Amino acid sequence: MSDGAAKPLRIALFTGNYNYIKDGVALTLNRLVAYFEKNNIPVLIFSPTAAEPAFQSVGEVVSVPSLAIPFRSEYRIALGLPKAARARLLEFAPTLIHIAVPDRLGYQALQQAEAWKLPVVATFHTRYDTYLKFYGFGFLEKFARNYFRNFYARCKMVYPPSQSMVDALRADGIAEHMEVFGRGVDSELFSPKRRSLEWRRKNGIADDDVVVSFVSRLVKEKNTDLMARCFQRLREHGVKFRPLIVGLGPEQKNLRLAIPDAVFAGFMQGEDLAVAYASSDIFFFASESETFGNVTLEAMASGLPALVADATGSRSIVEDGKNGFVQNARDEMGFDHHLTRLIEDRALRQAMSKAARERALAFNWDAILAKLVASFRAISDQYNSAK
Repeated sequence: MSDGAAKPLRIALFTGNYNYIKDGVALTLNRLVAYFEKNNIPVLIFSPTAAEPAFQSVGEVVSVPSLAIPFRSEYRIALGLPKAARARLLEFAPTLIHIAVPDRLGYQALQQAEAWKLPVVATFHTRYDTYLKFYGFGFLEKFARNYFRNFYARCKMVYPPSQSMVDALRADGIAEHMEVFGRGVDSELFSPKRRSLEWRRKNGIADDDVVVSFVSRLVKEKNTDLMARCFQRLREHGVKFRPLIVGLGPEQKNLRLAIPDAVFAGFMQGEDLAVAYASSDIFFFASESETFGNVTLEAMASGLPALVADATGSRSIVEDGKNGFVQNARDEMGFDHHLTRLIEDRALRQAMSKAARERALAFNWDAILAKLVASFRAISDQYNSAK
């Protein structure tokens, strides 16, 4: 496919979701594509799509056939790279293949790149192997990890979102050649200045209520059951607080039954979401599967101390005892202790709120994306010039 000369960077991106669900992965990839376009780097996206996109995405998307995942029907799994999509890829003439999900589509993209002698890079977004246990498929974790080892060993570079994720992947033998592709936050949008007593009152929250917020899709792998149990125990011990749940998902019905006094705000975005964060007092996120934790960073930028599970991504953001607490999810009583302390100690909340905001300001999107693009360009140039 190549004449051996170095060529301008042209990127073909393969992902399992780009615009049919508005989750952290899709938003990160859209931000990345917008940065490519701003810097005149041609990019073409291959992804499953839906009849009604969840939001207006950036760039040209080539739709690939897909099926709804049986136990998570809101998500789709790509069936591969069909002939028409392969022809469009050839016409686009990429100089670099970027894979965001190691599914069937990603695997066929990897094979095609090898056939065409193109470099492949992979951004690492999700520990899918750790999701399996939440749906009764924990016995498949070993198989999944072996597959990931084979897949990522064939990539020129893998980009996890945090150093702790790099360390975890290296320890599991999943990848060796890695650079951190961090995440940023819009610190103007997500800011303590957006706190609103009017918003709280409109949602039935008293001015003196201590609001503990959870922001995410309401799915089992976010450890929603643990959160509900923790809230129930605090209620039984007479701890006064108001839960705020922001998000939608299949666990919503169970959560409404388990924590009936919670405010369920539904799906929120933009300024509405920023106001909800800033109008809270504490952020609680017990997910163990986070490779980074965009919602945690948004909460901290909004001035919230964060109580998080000891996950590879979360521990890279939250500094235990300084701007929040990092807790082993196997010790649920530890969550109870830290949450009670944050609820009842106003001075501690205020000190951690200031530290959380300061920590979040260090995560700058432009610098992060510029570093990633420079790495992409170096790999593409080195690969093409070596031919």
